[in-house]
Amino acid sequence: MTLLLNLIAVLLRAVGVLLGAIADLFGLLHLALGALLARAEEGGDWRTRLVNRVNTPNGQRRLFGVLRVWQPIWVIDQRLIGAYANAGTVLVTRRADVLEVLARERCFPVVYEPRLRRLTGGDNLALGMQESPAYEQTVRILHLVLRWEDVGRLIGPLVQTEASAIVAAAGGRLDVPAELTLPVAARLASGYLGLPLGLSGVGAAELIDWAQIMYWYVFADLGADPKVEERALIAARACRRYLEEAIAARRAAPAAADADDLLGRLLALQASGLVGHLNDQALRNHLLALLINSIAALSKAAVHALDGLLERPRQLAAAATVARGNDLEALGRYLFEALRFNPVQPVLYRRALRDCTIARGTLRARFIPQDSLVFVATLGAMFDPWQVMAPRAFHSDRPRHDYLLWGHGLHACRGRHINRAVLPLLLRPLLAALDLRRSRGRAGQIDYAGTPFPAHLRVAFGRN
Repeated sequence: MTLLLNLIAVLLRAVGVLLGAIADLFGLLHLALGALLARAEEGGDWRTRLVNRVNTPNGQRRLFGVLRVWQPIWVIDQRLIGAYANAGTVLVTRRADVLEVLARERCFPVVYEPRLRRLTGGDNLALGMQESPAYEQTVRILHLVLRWEDVGRLIGPLVQTEASAIVAAAGGRLDVPAELTLPVAARLASGYLGLPLGLSGVGAAELIDWAQIMYWYVFADLGADPKVEERALIAARACRRYLEEAIAARRAAPAAADADDLLGRLLALQASGLVGHLNDQALRNHLLALLINSIAALSKAAVHALDGLLERPRQLAAAATVARGNDLEALGRYLFEALRFNPVQPVLYRRALRDCTIARGTLRARFIPQDSLVFVATLGAMFDPWQVMAPRAFHSDRPRHDYLLWGHGLHACRGRHINRAVLPLLLRPLLAALDLRRSRGRAGQIDYAGTPFPAHLRVAFGRN
């Protein structure tokens, strides 16, 4: 009897998955029709308009929903990406397969090494390393300087103070990325990493610009735009000079030598001799890697999470109530669930180091040729109805393992515990404000200003 009931449950779920995929297919057709009919308003080629419409969170979720059923491991014998060397393209959308690829680092390593070496002037960073002694050494250093207790002792007070002051002075109107999330992220990077603002004329604006263009170059410039590369390499040179000056200035100031920030800890670790190969260039590279990941991704995550709540008035009201009660853990659950619908990186990239097979032993098993660039759809994985309960619904009480917001496996984000803590601290003052709402018209929608990052999202609150 139990076996029969289980079989019926599986069949019912299969029917639900199929119906969901059909709904997603009709959704894609609706997007295609809209692209055809939007000539007068948007101009341009209809194919470009279609790509732009599919390349939205809603369009991506629908595309992945269709592929999960009809082509869960899609092998394309064409080079679609110019940024990294490859011999073809693979798109993986089922959660089990996504986790498999991210866990099989020896078959599917990260691809970022060539561009990271250009940013550092020759060296690789942990973001681009395969499992190796050099990687283990780098991770060991990061574990020694990135400490969990920093969240409550250093990071939390800084973020909360800065965010509260900005919201209090906003007068009921705020451009969220430009006036809140980017400035606070830059201030956090400066204070926690130990990078002095004002040194050699470098301020928060420079840190933001450098971090964003370098992040864009490594993670989002799939078309290999020469203008993006030029800007990124110029920024990297300026950033390296600044970091070298910051290291020298700290070493020359005995009173600041023991400051409890990452630069101070790295210098102390260097002086202790406990780890090898931590010369000034390696120290600079650690700071460069942390800077690349600390500003652009944090601001984008915060804006996307807030935007997701603004789309859902009932959940926004619930999150506001939680924010006023100062329950940061509960507030985080609302933010992470909103971010699930529009994560910072909907796909991650890996390269097949050799011929491999994904999902071996299943009907969907596919052979992956060597040097294929594998798109790992973490967004699709978080909406896989075979392994995520009610994926299309907003549930703030989901188990943590449903989320792939910070990656998975060897290269999961090293600062994910910091991100989980910072997001609610950063957005709590704004969400706690009375009658938070979008500004009218396009001003109240995210404007990326031709970049991968939110540049503007204007909101109002209170009586304004």
